[in-house]
Amino acid sequence: MNFEEFKDTFATDVKDTLERRSGEAYEVETRKVDKMNESYEALTVKQQDQIIGVNLNLDSLYKELDDGADYGVLVSKAADIASDALQNTPQFDITEFKDYDTMKDTLAIEVVSAERNKELLETVPHREIEDMAVVYRFVLGGTDNGVGSILVTNQMLDNYGISADKLHEDALKNAPEIRPLVIEGMAEVLAKQMGVDDLDLLGLNIPPEQEQMFVASVEGNVHGAGVLAYQNFMDQAAERARGSFFILPSSIHEVLIIPDNGCFDTKSLENMVKEVNATTVDIKDQLTDHVYHYDAEAKVFELAEKFEERVAAKYKDISKDAETKELPKPHKDRGGEAI
Repeated sequence: MNFEEFKDTFATDVKDTLERRSGEAYEVETRKVDKMNESYEALTVKQQDQIIGVNLNLDSLYKELDDGADYGVLVSKAADIASDALQNTPQFDITEFKDYDTMKDTLAIEVVSAERNKELLETVPHREIEDMAVVYRFVLGGTDNGVGSILVTNQMLDNYGISADKLHEDALKNAPEIRPLVIEGMAEVLAKQMGVDDLDLLGLNIPPEQEQMFVASVEGNVHGAGVLAYQNFMDQAAERARGSFFILPSSIHEVLIIPDNGCFDTKSLENMVKEVNATTVDIKDQLTDHVYHYDAEAKVFELAEKFEERVAAKYKDISKDAETKELPKPHKDRGGEAI
């Protein structure tokens, strides 16, 4: 069975299974879904006359079949997933959704790779910060399977009759309220992961001035890289880092802050990011392969390579000025000839 045959047959069988189990009518269709960092062929399932549905990844399901999974088991599995997801969808009021004054209080900010999401970004309001893009979501609420949200599109802005600038302004005000910033030392993070409250027990009670790495995210650690766009994030991070710092895009869920104290250089940090992305981070969770820098004195956020170029150019200008001042002046008795 090729993929095209699989899609049509699978959609019919999942629909029949759901309707046989529940006695209710379902709408099931296949379509391409474009999400941040990934696109896939999906099976969209929703109860008849309902607004919210769920998407199942047909690419993954077909791979399971190709790897030897039983077709009937896959149909049953897909029906189970769809049924559970539909039962746990957040409460959704279409009247509220049409009212921007209500929905703006649910606005959150996310940061993604501009290059990896180039096509999708053409359809959504966004702002670029270096090679990353700030996008916006309405957070609908929590479910047993996580937090539901809707990506804000250009069409939505047209329907609301608001500008992208207005959306950005409201998101900057609201996002830190529903997704508060959290900055922790790596020692704190490791202790939490190990379920230990006393850092002394692990020998991790490091004085703040000696901390070499911090983790920045949001409460819940979901799409925490969005803090890069928060208004006061850079200053708060600089306070923890005690000055300028590098930013490593650990994932779309968190970023690492490393004080710029001479212990690290851009090339080694970038190699670290690339290796981790290639071996550890799922592609759908990756941010970028680059390293960033915040100059706390100049208050400039930029790619680390740009920072190095800026500093190099600055020192070059200083050296040039110094050389100019040291040039010998013409001798009056030699007709202006320098000696």
